Amino acid sequence: MKHTLTTKSLDAMKPAAVKRYEVQDAKAPGLHVRVSTTGARMFYTMSRANGKRRRIKIGPYPVLSLAEARRRAMEIARSIELGEYDVAPEGPDETAPTLGEVIPQFIELHAKPNTKDWKRTASVLRKFDCLKDRPLDQIKRQDVTKVLDGIIANGTPTRANRALSAIKKLMNWCVMRGTIETSPVALLRPPTREIQRDRVLIDDEIHAIWRHSETEDYPFGPFLKLLMITGQRRSEVSGMRWSELNLDEGVWELPASRVKNARLHIVPLPAQAVAILRSLHRFLNSDFVFTTTGRSAISGFGRLKERIEATLPENTQDWRFHDFRRTASTGMAKIGVMPHVIDAVTNHKSGVVSGVGATYNRYTYLNEKREALDQWAAQLDVIVRS
Repeated sequence: MKHTLTTKSLDAMKPAAVKRYEVQDAKAPGLHVRVSTTGARMFYTMSRANGKRRRIKIGPYPVLSLAEARRRAMEIARSIELGEYDVAPEGPDETAPTLGEVIPQFIELHAKPNTKDWKRTASVLRKFDCLKDRPLDQIKRQDVTKVLDGIIANGTPTRANRALSAIKKLMNWCVMRGTIETSPVALLRPPTREIQRDRVLIDDEIHAIWRHSETEDYPFGPFLKLLMITGQRRSEVSGMRWSELNLDEGVWELPASRVKNARLHIVPLPAQAVAILRSLHRFLNSDFVFTTTGRSAISGFGRLKERIEATLPENTQDWRFHDFRRTASTGMAKIGVMPHVIDAVTNHKSGVVSGVGATYNRYTYLNEKREALDQWAAQLDVIVRS
């Protein structure tokens, strides 16, 4: 195809359906643009040197503007005509894949098989969408730094650290596979120094959030209560399955595939938690305890947080759902629960039980955990009734 290229026509070019295609520029002889299946657009020029036609790469659009590509194509043609252009021996007509091409491969071949939180990795890598059309070997350290600076400017500095971690893993994976020779971000350090959170909800905040949970319809009302009672992670409670529960024995058995440390976790359920679960209606043919569709667990926690915050005093310190977990741990410590039992309740690796015991004793500290959670649930009753 041969057309007079314009910025508008370049922007409108659709990704190749199966194999990349080319569009020649009618204005600059030899100049053409190749469009890949991801929509990446690369300028080339065709010139005759030493009696042979050569395809010479100019650069990617829009990093290189159309005007710059035309000027560069004319300069190359003039240099060849004057015998001043050093044409390298023609090699395989291959270019490095773009970031947009590599990210799906990285998620499928590396993140999914090796991390439980691969969806978050995929989400974080979308922060680099502005570089998705850039070939990997043309991504510079400063390009990544600009993205990180933008994340920080939006008021989320810790997310910049997560973004850097994700792009580092992707680049290292590409180096290991030979896709690129070196990682452009190898020497970059996290842009923000993180301070470990120690936020614990005070009794008035616990009371207010519990009261708010009673105004929420299913599924978020009972979800909030179980989050506070059990001290388990938000994803674990929100993704709770009926098949994991034995309400007659008051036991919640979390499989290794659903917990952060990939270790089966038994949570004894206090009577208050069992009563909440028995009061819930089940979706037909669905295993999810908390769902609005029957096909997936609940989401929309940002909106839930906004509804809760609307009922709290304006000077309330910033909080997160993960703070409920720290609050439960601190509350159990205050009423005399031993640290290793708290670690067992929250499924932290404390080193107290290791080796064969940690692997095969599925009910390690079950009685102690039940007593601890019973005491914490009783303490919650005192707080919310005060």
